Amino acid sequence: MLFYGPPGTGKTMVARELAHKSGLDYALMTGGDVAPLGSQAVTKIHQLFDWAKKSKTGLLLFIDEADAFLCERNKTYMSEAQRSALNALLFRTGDQSKDIVLALATNRPGDLDSAVSDRIDEVLEFPLPGGDERFKLLKLYLDKYIAQAGARKPGFLSHLFKKQQKMIEIKGLNDDIVKEVATKTEGFSGREIAKLMASVQAAVYGSENCVLDPNMFREVVDYKVAEHQQRKKLAAAEGDVAFA
Repeated sequence: MLFYGPPGTGKTMVARELAHKSGLDYALMTGGDVAPLGSQAVTKIHQLFDWAKKSKTGLLLFIDEADAFLCERNKTYMSEAQRSALNALLFRTGDQSKDIVLALATNRPGDLDSAVSDRIDEVLEFPLPGGDERFKLLKLYLDKYIAQAGARKPGFLSHLFKKQQKMIEIKGLNDDIVKEVATKTEGFSGREIAKLMASVQAAVYGSENCVLDPNMFREVVDYKVAEHQQRKKLAAAEGDVAFA
C-alpha cells in the first residue's frame, strides 16, 4: 500500500490501527534509516524480511519517508549502497506474500522508483483536513487537553512520579468560537492542531487562575497561526534556493 500526503495527516496512525484491526504484528522503519547503514543496508534489509516472516499472525511493515530510500534509481545523488538496498527490497517484494503487508508513506509519491510504484496494490491520499474536519479535531483535542485535564485518577504510588494536574475551568467557549478557530487554522495538519491545543493547555497552566476563556484561546491561536505562516515562508524560501 502507498499512503501519501503532507506530514502530520495520520499516515502512521492509520497503519498502526490497520495492523491492530487486522490482527497483524506491526513494525516501523523510516527511509532515512537506510543510508547510514552503508554497505550493511542490503544485509539488514534481508534480515528484516527474514525476521518479519517469523511472525505467527503476519506482519505489517510500515516504511515512513519511503522516498528517502526508494527513490528513482537514476537519481545522480543516489549512492551505490542505497541503490543496492533498493534492489534488495525489490527482490523481496517481487511476489505476493502471505506473511508481510508492506505500507509505504511519503510526502512525494512522484519520487518513488517506477519498480516500487508497480508493486503498489492500493493508493490512499491523506490530505490536510478541511474546515469541518478541523472543527471536529479542535473539539476532540479541546476535550482531551482541556476539559479532561486533571481528571486522571491517581494510581498506586503515582504521586511519587508525577504531579497531579489541576482541573481547568472553561468559561465562554462555544461552538461559534471553535468554528472561528477552525477557519483561522486553514492549512494546519491534524498534528499541528493537536500541538495547538497542547499549547493552549500550557498557556492555561501558566496563568494564575487556571481558566480558559475566549481571549486566551484566541491569543494562543493567533500566535500559532503566525508561527505556521512563518514556517511556510521558510519552507518556500528553502525550495527557491534548492531550485536556484
